[in-house]
Amino acid sequence: MKTIVGMLITLSIIGVVSGGGLAMLSSWADPLIAANKKADTERAIFQVQPEAKNYKKIESVAYELYQVLDESNNPVGYALPWEGNGFQGKIRMMIGVTSDLMTIKAIEVIDQVETPGLGTKVVEDPFRSQFAGLNADPQVDWVKGVPPTKDNEIQTITGATISSKAIVEILNDGLANLRKDMKEGGVQ
Repeated sequence: MKTIVGMLITLSIIGVVSGGGLAMLSSWADPLIAANKKADTERAIFQVQPEAKNYKKIESVAYELYQVLDESNNPVGYALPWEGNGFQGKIRMMIGVTSDLMTIKAIEVIDQVETPGLGTKVVEDPFRSQFAGLNADPQVDWVKGVPPTKDNEIQTITGATISSKAIVEILNDGLANLRKDMKEGGVQ
């Protein structure tokens, strides 16, 4: 009985010390993680809207959205962070789109855990560059194994079709939500 009580006390002390250490580590790391996430978001805004000189966060919607401005503070479009499921996990990306939501300026994958060497090709050119100037009306479509024939199509990556289609699905979902809020007057 003495041995069991001693083991319980020892394990309790170890648990309390470990938990306290993890709590301290978390309180130290959380601000750094938030700062890095903010820096990644800002970098992605300017990558998907290269002519942008400034941006402002749109607070009238329930998700992250940035209006992008030129050097004279005139609106040139939006930068929309959006995420969805890929082949192996969440894909978080930034979508650059014109003010009328009809043309994709660019996309930037901010975070992903796709298969190295295959699924990770969605963060590289030539896949990524297919989106520059792409017609987004009514939505972006994909084709497999053949070159695109329409101005709203991209070609999927052979061996990473699921990841490629996931990027298109995330993009279309984000734009559908933005269009809905624009139509309802939620974006101001």
